[in-house]
Amino acid sequence: MQVTQLQVANDSVQDRLVLRIATQSNEEIRVFFTRRFLRELWPHLTAMLSGHLSVRPQSSGTPAIKSGKPATFEQAFREENPSYPLGSKPLLASEATLEAAGEGQARLILREGRERSFNLNLNAELLQALCAMLRAASEQAQWEMALEYQQTPVSLATISTPNKILLH
Repeated sequence: MQVTQLQVANDSVQDRLVLRIATQSNEEIRVFFTRRFLRELWPHLTAMLSGHLSVRPQSSGTPAIKSGKPATFEQAFREENPSYPLGSKPLLASEATLEAAGEGQARLILREGRERSFNLNLNAELLQALCAMLRAASEQAQWEMALEYQQTPVSLATISTPNKILLH
């Protein structure tokens, strides 16, 4: 699955953030993040950024999505009648696994209990863009969460295998 666009928006009626992922094959995946889920996931995302995916400075100063083009936050999310492989109702993320997936790659698996799940392969630039969007959307939602980037690794009591993190 080749990611072409990401969007994180505030759904004020549900009091959730909705992550929309558009793919090159005109598919769209939607995932709800609750305040609690984001609060627990955030330290692990930033630990992955500062650890396994340590970011090297880029000359452009903007993250790049897999297309190789610099990512911008000004472009509107594509609405070209996509297909929804997980259904049009967003997956309500209640479990996550974050693991190293090779040199410069990480895998984020979001699950809805024992129901649907979704794998998102990330490089440093894509994870950086996702974190920036989650942070901006939580500020817009006025969740008043301290979503800071960590410079030190997080101690994890829920690690089941090396380089693999299971939340919830």
